[in-house]
Amino acid sequence: MIQSPIHIALLAAVMSFALSLVLTPLVRKLALKTGQVAVPKSDRWHRKETALLGGIGIFCSVLGVWITLCWVLGWEAYGKPHLPLMLCAAGMFLLGLVDDIRNMDPQHKLAGQIVIACVIVFLGLRLSWTGSNTVNLLLSILWIVGITNAFNLLDNMDGLAAGIALIGGGFFCVYHLLSGGSSLVVGPLLLIGGIYAGALGGFLVYNFNPASIFMGDAGSLFIGFMMGCMTILGVPSQARHESFIHILSVIAIPIFIVFIPILDTTFVSLMRKLFRRPISRGGRDHSSHRLVAIGFSEKTAVLVLYGFSIVSGILALGMKYLNVGIAIVITIFYVLFVILFWVYLGKVQVYSEKSILSEKESGILTPVLVEITYRRRLFEVLLDFVLICAAYYTAYLLRFEGAPGANLNFFLKSLPILIACQLLAFYFFGVYRGVWESTGIRDLVSYVEGITAGTVGTILILLFLYRFQSFSRAVFVIYWGLMVILVSLSRLSFRLMDEGIRNGNPEGRRTLIYGAGIGGQMMLKEIETNRELDLHIVGFVDDNIRLRGRKVKGYPIMGSGADLDKIIREHDVKELIISFRINGEEKKREIRELCKQKGFETNVRQMKLTIM
Repeated sequence: MIQSPIHIALLAAVMSFALSLVLTPLVRKLALKTGQVAVPKSDRWHRKETALLGGIGIFCSVLGVWITLCWVLGWEAYGKPHLPLMLCAAGMFLLGLVDDIRNMDPQHKLAGQIVIACVIVFLGLRLSWTGSNTVNLLLSILWIVGITNAFNLLDNMDGLAAGIALIGGGFFCVYHLLSGGSSLVVGPLLLIGGIYAGALGGFLVYNFNPASIFMGDAGSLFIGFMMGCMTILGVPSQARHESFIHILSVIAIPIFIVFIPILDTTFVSLMRKLFRRPISRGGRDHSSHRLVAIGFSEKTAVLVLYGFSIVSGILALGMKYLNVGIAIVITIFYVLFVILFWVYLGKVQVYSEKSILSEKESGILTPVLVEITYRRRLFEVLLDFVLICAAYYTAYLLRFEGAPGANLNFFLKSLPILIACQLLAFYFFGVYRGVWESTGIRDLVSYVEGITAGTVGTILILLFLYRFQSFSRAVFVIYWGLMVILVSLSRLSFRLMDEGIRNGNPEGRRTLIYGAGIGGQMMLKEIETNRELDLHIVGFVDDNIRLRGRKVKGYPIMGSGADLDKIIREHDVKELIISFRINGEEKKREIRELCKQKGFETNVRQMKLTIM
């Protein structure tokens, strides 16, 4: 009899993976035969008819293996405790299946989800985040319905929802394997987690780009409901009279396990609200779509979101095993990075409508929103407030090797003074007059000056008030260095992302730029930021032999004008743009004649700068 928790998880995963691997192509044949296919639409991402009903394979694999292993391992210990979960999950699956076949109204589907969530909460599955049973009950219903819909919305690109759910299920299993509980307690949880992850792995073989089958609402609602319930089953309860830090860690663990679905749903809901679009309406405005819009391929966009999900899962584990202070600092820095990255994604133009922030006469609230979002001054001050607190606390952790102990009192005593001095210094040194997108060396100098002035001002005040007794000079040196790095990176974040991510249209006409000087780099920037040009840069050509083999903005200089014949043929160049002014017209005629002689279907153009 298999009783080891890790063996139970592995056996469950392998069995459900194999069953899903066999069932999914059978379901695909059934869907194609019965006409259950997803037809391409303007507000959907897929471009060809694709079989639906993949959720049937996932559901049957999970249910079939769960019943089988519960029967083998012992129904009383492994099956009976989680029978309500499986019955309610089956109800959620049937709700999604009806929606796939009959196309239910959004409000009716939401009502059904709430009813099923109420049933599972009534049967005893609920969060224990607060000391109030009423609040816990309402939070449980909201959590289950929210996570269910988050995965439903996340199912917008090949392999995305299934892969994120697989990662979440994997961390669920790892979390309980590391918890060290008895097999009778951990075993049933690992059984469910292993089956869940295995079934998704088998389906993902057919669903990853290019997908031959979609899970449909039957699958997305089922896996979302299961994940929502598993995170309630899988985290410790918050006992009465626990510390605030413990309460935060209890709440953070399930949130980070399903961080990406929550983040994407919140992001899309906010953006659609700003542009007066119904949240229930489908669209190509999700995080994955915006990643493609800034230059990633579909596969890479999905893998990037996988990466964020993995990091979030590691943080969820860290909440339990890391030092509390270290876990808090790492979490703050990660969340700040995520916020800046998703603000960057929010800049992508995906809507034809105007934002409510662009309207001058939309009520009293609009000017405030404009100040917060467009001018970003309030956001910058709030960001700096968080950076100051995080950098100063991190300095204490580094100075006292992760255990400030009694020195924490000095941290709390001096923190308000530091915040006030630092923000005033930023104001007087012009930190809040800069524009993030054009941050340069001069701006960095003002940041260093402002941080130095704020740090020195704090030291002088502490010297006057307390004679600097028991305060560590090393803490302020570490703080200064951390702030220089953090403030500089935060202001340079958009420029770094622009430089690190090749924009443009990866499926556009293959384009070669003749001339790697300033004109060529201007042309490169325009192509990268303007997808409507439908161009994709392959590299540069330049007659300066010293540049041969070098790179400009990450693109290779493939040779000189004498190598054009070979370069155009080998790289299938469809567009060639001459970026220099002197002898530009003459060079354009020469290259056109060359293309005509060689039979190349290459359009030759010359860049011109027009100032109106």
